[in-house]
Amino acid sequence: MSAEAKQPPIVMAFTGASGAPYGVRLLEQLAAKGRDVQLIVSSHGLRLLKTETDIGDVAGLRAAVGAKAWDAHVTTYDDADRGAGPASGSAKTSGMVICPCSMGTLASIAAGTSRSLVERAADVTLKERRPLVLVPRESPLSAIHLENMLRLTRAGAVILPASPGFYHKPAAISDLVDFIVARILDHLGVENTLAPRWGEAAH
Repeated sequence: MSAEAKQPPIVMAFTGASGAPYGVRLLEQLAAKGRDVQLIVSSHGLRLLKTETDIGDVAGLRAAVGAKAWDAHVTTYDDADRGAGPASGSAKTSGMVICPCSMGTLASIAAGTSRSLVERAADVTLKERRPLVLVPRESPLSAIHLENMLRLTRAGAVILPASPGFYHKPAAISDLVDFIVARILDHLGVENTLAPRWGEAAH
């Protein structure tokens, strides 16, 4: 068993914001690298998966990630079950990522309302001082959005907008997706070579 696989799981959530391809690629990478994932998909997140990737259910997501890696490393939880493992601070994790993260989810986390398992797990991640990475894609941003992001940043979260760079000269949409996923993996402490770093040759 690899050293990475022995680490506590990473909590990951899909919510109802555009950007589902980022989440699918991130989940695929985490599972392929042997990282255990506690996965929560909100009802709106599932709707966006269908709209943007033609993945209509969790079974489809399993197929996209790869059945072998999924079965070995991915555990799913119902977003309505606020008593599930990710809702407790005593359950160790390596942090949490919400990708994509809707502005409604972001606002609820900023307010500490914990109306769902996604929101409660994020609240727990903050209170336990673990990494929390939120990946919004909304544009433009209102003052309310910005204030909520600032509040969460001050609380310890990382706001990582799905805004890919172009200095690596992307040749396909997948290159843009990998640019963002690589940054997310960096903030979760997961080694990767998905995208060239500044000063490296573009692939």
